[in-house]
Amino acid sequence: MSGIEEFFIHEVTVDTFTGGGAWGDTYEPTSDPIPCYRDDTRQLVRDADGTEVVSSATVYAALAAAPVFTVGSLVHLPGRDAQVIGCNARDGDALGLPSHVEVTLT
Repeated sequence: MSGIEEFFIHEVTVDTFTGGGAWGDTYEPTSDPIPCYRDDTRQLVRDADGTEVVSSATVYAALAAAPVFTVGSLVHLPGRDAQVIGCNARDGDALGLPSHVEVTLT
């Protein structure tokens, strides 16, 4: 194992948000475990609408996992579930840096 993956010492599973309707929100079935690094630091971030909200955790995972973490998705953490506030793909290939996805959670 090389690159950023060696820091992925945690795992999460995700119910990917697919939309809402008259019967409530809909989700894809729970994903397989996704290796990641979880940082439980609280911080002030902006959501998709630009509103300031408090993030209670940030998850860093492989760039290939980005499509699973749509805004509104449910991420299953040890002891609690959290909702995705934002997901930022960090593609560092052109600079020779490790690529990853940074996911802010409620």
